Amino acid sequence: MVEEKLLNNLMDQMVDDKNIYSAVLCVENSDRSFSWTGAAGEMEENNRYFIASVTKLYVTAVVLQLVEEGRLALNDKISKHLSEDFCKSLHVLKGTDYSDELTITHLISNTSGIPDYFFHKQEDGRTAADELMEGKDEAWPLDKTIGLIKNLQPKFKPGAKGKAAYSDSNYQLLGRIIENITEKNIGEVFDQYIFTKLNLSNTYTYGDLKDHTPVPFYYKSQKLWLPNYMASIGVEGGIVSTAEEVMIFLKAFFDGHFFPKEKIDELKQWNLILPPPGMFQFGIGLEKLWIPRIVSPRKPIKEILGFWGQTGSFAFYNPQTDLYFTGTTNQIDGKGHRLATSAMVKIIKSVL
Repeated sequence: MVEEKLLNNLMDQMVDDKNIYSAVLCVENSDRSFSWTGAAGEMEENNRYFIASVTKLYVTAVVLQLVEEGRLALNDKISKHLSEDFCKSLHVLKGTDYSDELTITHLISNTSGIPDYFFHKQEDGRTAADELMEGKDEAWPLDKTIGLIKNLQPKFKPGAKGKAAYSDSNYQLLGRIIENITEKNIGEVFDQYIFTKLNLSNTYTYGDLKDHTPVPFYYKSQKLWLPNYMASIGVEGGIVSTAEEVMIFLKAFFDGHFFPKEKIDELKQWNLILPPPGMFQFGIGLEKLWIPRIVSPRKPIKEILGFWGQTGSFAFYNPQTDLYFTGTTNQIDGKGHRLATSAMVKIIKSVL
């Protein structure tokens, strides 16, 4: 299996790069005959951290359970589960209103064309992300998001062939749909459908502004603490956990704990989501890393499936080697994602 020397070296390399101040990595196989967790820099192995958009994989687990319960269908129009005020003029492209064509699948696969409130440039040329990265903490509830995106031009028609655009707005809408169906807030939903089922004691949806348990994350050299924002985005990125408890969830996700295991293949409807060099593909609530053949020409690396988080958090599975990876580099500017990808690829190659 993986040599511990390699894992320790990779941890050192993660925090040796400029502006990467902390990292934690957990690697396991299915039966835990191999299990390793390490940390470097400012973090310790059991630190709680914001898993950011890895939260969206938990949303996938909830949605598929609601499908199994017969309370939701992926081809449901969102107008079935949202009020008319939310749906009216939500998607107007070149004078044509496509709002009534939007489905659950469009939201969870980022194929709706609805603009992303987080990175969209507003009239002054700035984005919500710019403000937050400067430390200006503010909440972004759904009402605020809807008010913004209804005045923006959609990127494409819902379900346009080969089109996908990452949008946190999709998940805010999806969160409200889940809340309407279950008649519970998203934190209660996660607790019922995931946390309690897996007996996770260090995992929760952030909501208490006085809670300083999660480690702050970085944007370049700036340490950020954004409690108002994090408390407002439970469904798109508000879960707090540890590398080892994300590992418990990740293995349960791929092992059929929440829904029939064969459903995973139905999620693999891939669209390219980012241009080179940061390429990854997005399916139905699932991501796949794009690994060029040149990286491992003799023994190509096949699927690496899971989810990224904006804070450098990650949760991925490589069926080829039966290795699971969870952790974070706790850095927003993208360098952490590249280092984590590099580490996962080197570990996989070491056992191929």
